[in-house]
Amino acid sequence: MAESDDLGQIIAGCKDGEPESFSKLIDIYSGRLYGYFYRLTSSKETSDDLLSELFVKLVEKIGRYRGGSFDGWLFKIASNIFHDYLRDKQRQKRLLDGRKEQLESEHGRRQEDDRADRLQMALWKLDEDTRELIMLRFYSQASFKEIAAMRSEPIGTTLSKVHRGLKKLRELME
Repeated sequence: MAESDDLGQIIAGCKDGEPESFSKLIDIYSGRLYGYFYRLTSSKETSDDLLSELFVKLVEKIGRYRGGSFDGWLFKIASNIFHDYLRDKQRQKRLLDGRKEQLESEHGRRQEDDRADRLQMALWKLDEDTRELIMLRFYSQASFKEIAAMRSEPIGTTLSKVHRGLKKLRELME
């Protein structure tokens, strides 16, 4: 019972803003609370940070302690701090994952843009007739029969010209 009375006096001193009372309270609880955080995080640095945050909260909230189990009250604050840490960590992960996806998407778009630019440049290196045939076939999606009719030429000629044009385009793209 003497320990309980001593703790009560230390808590009363903390509520009165006595630095030595806070120091005693920290001495009493720092080992257990550090162990609590370390078992949850497996990180010395994180445990140190969470413990520091807890003692700052303790200074801020000691006036709200109204009796009952001080251990329970203090560990409830510790638990809340740990859950805040987890939420922040999850939020950071979502932000990083989102940024990673954005960068990957931008990289993919840049590659597609580069390919499109290379294709456009290669198309302009073809003669006008061949370029027109390829555009009609692949951009307007006209059939070979439709293209041959538009150009008033046999379908075999159209097929042959498109085939030669695509072969030349592939060479230019490599």
